[in-house]
Amino acid sequence: MGATRKGILSFAVGVLVLATGVRPSFAGRAAEISSSARAALSKLYASNPAAKTLGSKAKGTLVFPSILKAGFMIGGQGGDGAMFKGGKTVGYYRSLAASYGFQAGMQKFGYALFFMTDSGLSYLDKSEGWEVGTGPSLVIVDDGFAKSMSTTTLTQDVYAYIFDQKGLMAGVGIQGSKITRIHPK
Repeated sequence: MGATRKGILSFAVGVLVLATGVRPSFAGRAAEISSSARAALSKLYASNPAAKTLGSKAKGTLVFPSILKAGFMIGGQGGDGAMFKGGKTVGYYRSLAASYGFQAGMQKFGYALFFMTDSGLSYLDKSEGWEVGTGPSLVIVDDGFAKSMSTTTLTQDVYAYIFDQKGLMAGVGIQGSKITRIHPK
């Protein structure tokens, strides 16, 4: 990552921390992350049958139950999540992103990544941080795609669902987010 991009990311995370009162170590304890992620996934499944279908076919599901996004011209977003395989928590991850441009406000949302291939999971495990938009192919599932989804249309490595959007900020997205493995206590 270039020095300029690292600087922007550091500044944006600082803005996020100051704006939301969140401490830099968002992680908390592993059990809390796992519990929050499991509850968010259950809520997503209850409200969206297509997500439940994806989950039943996925090799692994990475759930970020609470991403906080804040900014004024320069912004940041971040949060922690858990990876589930076969119903068990197998790892913990942090999602961070920085942005700049016309923006103002604060927002909270969650997202789930459904890894459909072993190669997609392998890339996440072997990389020192996956920048969403590079590496495995990713499709953000909207209502239109969810209605036409079938086993023959599921051809990408990773599918994403964004859920529980709250707050006032134009635009929510995960493109450009960097996901890295963490080891909470």
